[in-house]
Amino acid sequence: MQKHGTKTILAVMSDLFFSVKISDAAKRVGMTVEFVKDAAEVLTKAKTLPTLIIFDLNYEQVDPLKLITKLKSTPELKRISVIGFVSHVQGELKQAAHDTGCDMVLARSAFSQNLPQILKRHSGTV
Repeated sequence: MQKHGTKTILAVMSDLFFSVKISDAAKRVGMTVEFVKDAAEVLTKAKTLPTLIIFDLNYEQVDPLKLITKLKSTPELKRISVIGFVSHVQGELKQAAHDTGCDMVLARSAFSQNLPQILKRHSGTV
């Protein structure tokens, strides 16, 4: 379980560029980040009730859509906010992510640009 007052983000990705951006933005708003690269580990770590789970929807190694479906169909986990990002040309994947229960899906560029505001909102510092 997370420490009282500490807000945690699970980030499901392998992209080093986004890993660094997320880590830096999280530090600025007092959140911690755990990077997860395995589907079973995502489900296990989700049980610690992170504030937010961020998916690179192109990270096929974990089958993000299947994982999001599992998260959103599990009563104790369905309230965790889930954000995904995709290439701006992947409209079908974006729609599929929404259909599986992803709370917000952004193009990679929009996610990168809006990351500080997104994390501020989830940290409760806004």
